[in-house]
Amino acid sequence: MNDAELIRWSRDDPEQFAGLFDRYIEQIHRFIARRLGPQAADDVAAETFLTAFRSRASYDLTRQLAGPWLYGIATNLIAKHRRGEERFLRALSRTGTDPSSEPSMADTVVGRVAAQGVDRKLAGALAGMSSGDRDVLLLVAWGELAYEEVASVLGVPVGTVRSRLHRARKKARAALGGDDPTREVA
Repeated sequence: MNDAELIRWSRDDPEQFAGLFDRYIEQIHRFIARRLGPQAADDVAAETFLTAFRSRASYDLTRQLAGPWLYGIATNLIAKHRRGEERFLRALSRTGTDPSSEPSMADTVVGRVAAQGVDRKLAGALAGMSSGDRDVLLLVAWGELAYEEVASVLGVPVGTVRSRLHRARKKARAALGGDDPTREVA
């Protein structure tokens, strides 16, 4: 059963909405935690699904995948927490510690070394971006959404997504001394 069918069924049987929750909660929670930190993520993720549940009657059933819709709701709720997000990114920039991840011991050692450089610089660059550029970059990088999905989430043309992403990547590369963190190393 696709997402649209689940939503349609949930209009008459609200318990069916649990299927949508089960499919997306981890992705949405992870996205929010990376944006706002783990303390706010639980509340904002819950608020995202509560908002989705309450507005399911207006969901466009021609859209089989509800992921972009949920990311849109989450992004709008994150906008309410913008100042907290910017404080989180500035703290990450200063300390190099990302409290939203729970790495293994080996990852912790590697992370501590990396935190002295790339993570801090990248967090500083994210904190300095406009909210529109940051939203596009993080929806693509952390939400793993396609340009068209990001455009739908933010209610902007695909061309705007491309220009914002270009600007955000340029700023991130500049913060990292010209290195592209997305480039694969052979």
